[in-house]
Amino acid sequence: MFRIGFSEDIHKKEEGRKLVLAGVVFPNEIGLKGHSDADVVTHAVTESILGALALGDLGKHFPDNDPKYAGISSLILLDEVVKLMEKEGFKVGNIDVQVACKSPKLQSKIVQMRECLASHLKTDICNVSIKACSYNEVGPIGKGEAIKASSYILLEK
Repeated sequence: MFRIGFSEDIHKKEEGRKLVLAGVVFPNEIGLKGHSDADVVTHAVTESILGALALGDLGKHFPDNDPKYAGISSLILLDEVVKLMEKEGFKVGNIDVQVACKSPKLQSKIVQMRECLASHLKTDICNVSIKACSYNEVGPIGKGEAIKASSYILLEK
């Protein structure tokens, strides 16, 4: 049995916050606005799992008005959702993530990002794809004001 999930997430940049993407910190970059650490990549991945399992969205499980999630690492939220996935008898078949941003340039950290997600998803790195695009100066992403991540996931039973 297979289940497919999809999610997108977007956050505006905000001075004074650290930038975390797929659990990897990008020093000297402007971070993202959000209740948690605002890791847009991990949010999209986590929510794509919830979607594949028909379990709702991040807000249902981790409300942004709950102070216990303020500043929390999105990897902790991912770990909780992976437990739900395993409880339902599923594992990751593969995942494909696209990160849209003008900056930072991701190429030098893509392997590290894939390793981090693979570890938390309890799968091999060969099952985790991350690629980047810049939106070529179009809209808030292309102008460097926001970062967006999209995630497709295949779960196997």
